[in-house]
Amino acid sequence: MNLEVKANEIRESIIEMLLEAGSGHTAGPLGMADIFTALYFGILNHDPKNPGWPERDRLVLSNGHICPVLYATMAHAGYFPISELKTLRKFGSRLQGHPHREWLPMLETSSGPLGEGLGQAVGMALAERINAGRSSGKFIYCMLGDGELDEGSNWEAAMLAGKEKLHNLIAIVDRNNIQIDGFTEDIMPLESLRNKWEAFGWHVLEIDGHDFTEIAAAVSQAKDIFEKPSVIIAHTIPGKGVKEFERKFEWHGIAPKKEEAAMALKELRTLGGKIKSEHE
Repeated sequence: MNLEVKANEIRESIIEMLLEAGSGHTAGPLGMADIFTALYFGILNHDPKNPGWPERDRLVLSNGHICPVLYATMAHAGYFPISELKTLRKFGSRLQGHPHREWLPMLETSSGPLGEGLGQAVGMALAERINAGRSSGKFIYCMLGDGELDEGSNWEAAMLAGKEKLHNLIAIVDRNNIQIDGFTEDIMPLESLRNKWEAFGWHVLEIDGHDFTEIAAAVSQAKDIFEKPSVIIAHTIPGKGVKEFERKFEWHGIAPKKEEAAMALKELRTLGGKIKSEHE
C-alpha cells in the first residue's frame, strides 16, 4: 500500500464528513492524517475485525477534537463502513464531535476535556507492566495537541511516567503551533518543548510529521528505549494538503462551507492523482 495515497484519501474523507456535519475541526485532522495513516497501516499491532483483541496496541486520543482523522482512518482500515463517516456529529450517530467510547466500542477512551489522555495512557501502560511484566510487547500510544500542553495535568502524568520508567508508553505531540485563539507561542509559549519533556525523564525525538520514513523510524527507536517513556514531537502543518487552510489558526475549529469544501476536494484529488502517477 502507498501510504501517501492512503493519507490523501483520508484527507478527502475528512473534508467530506466535515461538510456533511456543517461543524467540526479542520486544521488538526488534516495535519495529522499522515501520522494516523502510518500508525493504522503500518505500525500499530491491531485487528479491525477483532477490535477487542487482547494483544492489541492501544491508542489514546487526548486531543479529542481532531477525531475526524481518527474516524476516517479507522473507517479506511476496516473498523466500520466508510459511508458511516457522513454521520459525523449527527443526532444518534456513533461518530460524535468528541470520541465516545460507549457508542463506538473500538475506541480505547472517550475524550473531550483536554489534558486527560496522557494520564489515562500512563495508567494503561502501568497496568500493562503490572499484569504482563516488562517483557510485554504491547505499546500504549497517546496523541496530544501542542496547545493542549497548556493543561497542567499533562505534566503531572508526564512526571509519573518518568518516575515509573514506562518504556511501553509512546506519546506523539502534534506540534502544529496553533490553538483555537492563535499561535501557541503567542498564547502560552511552549519552547523549549524538548527540554521540558527531557526534564521529566522522557526520551525525546523530533520529526517531520509528514515524512513517513521519519515517522516509522522514530516509533522504532522509541520501542528500543527500555529505561524511560518516549515522546515524539511531530512538526506538522495544520490544514495540510489544502493551501488555503494551511498554517491558519482560524481553521482550528471550523468546518468548510460548500464552496470551500469543493475547492479543497479538487486540490486533494489533483494531488492524489499526481502521487499515484509518480508511483506507477
